Amino acid sequence: MLQPSTVRFLSQLKRNNNKPWFDAHREQYLAAKEDFDNLVQEIINEYGKVDPEIGALQVKDCVFRIYRDIRFSKDKTPYKTHFAAGFNRGGKRVHFPGFYFHVQPGGLTYCGGGIWHPDNEELKKVRQEIDYNLEEFEAILNEKKFKKLFGPLEEDDKLTRAPKGYEEDNPAIEYLKLKSFITGVAFDDEALTHKGLVTKVVNTFKTMKPFIDFLSRALD
Repeated sequence: MLQPSTVRFLSQLKRNNNKPWFDAHREQYLAAKEDFDNLVQEIINEYGKVDPEIGALQVKDCVFRIYRDIRFSKDKTPYKTHFAAGFNRGGKRVHFPGFYFHVQPGGLTYCGGGIWHPDNEELKKVRQEIDYNLEEFEAILNEKKFKKLFGPLEEDDKLTRAPKGYEEDNPAIEYLKLKSFITGVAFDDEALTHKGLVTKVVNTFKTMKPFIDFLSRALD
């Protein structure tokens, strides 16, 4: 679980996203960061019992910086208003299917995973794996617990036409049009300070694991 002060800090940061305020509240930031880091370590420890590769990660491998890269952005606010961690084979910077946990008050906390915007060669491999093993892929997506928790894959980033090498009548065409393969679920704010938060995150990862394993196999 997170401390209420951590959730409160993120809520205040959203209203005061500027360097003078952040500098004046650096102690609160450091305490909140330590709290989140401790949570990430607990997640690593617990999920690592079923996935040794994740269990071998260190917190620094997983946690993203709070500082935004504003060089090419119209939004010049300097800080992210959330804490986030990626649990991938080899750490968050390795572009490989994995899990993601994002703490943001206001009902915007998100627990999900998959692979976002793989490069062209990786995308070809994932599409080929789905095309060759559609029945297996759909069985994963339609598994009762998976479907109830996540619903359909996210489709915000999708081609309007069949990708090169595939026809519109391909049975897998709606999956093959995807450019990212992502699923996830939102957590309400109450869950953040509940003692069962780690269990909730870990169980979400476990439900998602066959999906992650399928994508990982495509790239291995």
